[in-house]
Amino acid sequence: MEITLTNEVILTTIVSIVVGIIVLLRYGFALGKRRKEKEENTGEAAVRRALTRYCEKSTDHLLNNVTVTYKDGTTQIDHILITQNGILVIEAKHYSGWLFANEKQKQWTQVLFKLKHRFQNPIIQNKKHISAIKKILDFIPKEHIQGLVVFTGDAQFKTELPEGVIKIKQLEDYVDNIRIGSITENRLQFCVGRLECMRLELTSKTDIEHQKYLERKFGILGEE
Repeated sequence: MEITLTNEVILTTIVSIVVGIIVLLRYGFALGKRRKEKEENTGEAAVRRALTRYCEKSTDHLLNNVTVTYKDGTTQIDHILITQNGILVIEAKHYSGWLFANEKQKQWTQVLFKLKHRFQNPIIQNKKHISAIKKILDFIPKEHIQGLVVFTGDAQFKTELPEGVIKIKQLEDYVDNIRIGSITENRLQFCVGRLECMRLELTSKTDIEHQKYLERKFGILGEE
């Protein structure tokens, strides 16, 4: 028996296939986004705990998850550590597997179970954060404010570790030995006050607005 497919049936079939592909892509993107957010939260939490313990026995002050306005949008900073020996703008990353990194490359590579994943160079990513803090703390010499990238997780660097990048086990010694500027206790407190005044309120709306800005500027996979 000969079966004849009408145009309507063919069109319905095509639409069903397209819809199915879109659903799968969205589901895959959502899973990837949730995994990325979980990894970022894990790294930030580990660094926050380490720095909180450190600050309990020192005069240093720690601010976490700081969102500030910058140029045409916002920028979100994982941690700012204010010490009398200088200010560190810290980007936290949590990765497993092998990492291949170069300070000047726009992207670094993670190899995990023979799968390759590229991610934005966190040193470059952190430069915008540093610029924003230097602008806010304009009464502090610019050279007294520097960036630091801290990796948590069990990732192994298969290339030489770039300058300004450390593993979390090195964090306490690194902070102990920074000598990037001399800041009086009064100035330290003034820095904290200025940043607390300038940071945006930490709400879900703040995160949504920041994500919308990233999507406008970088696309849905943009990092900042």
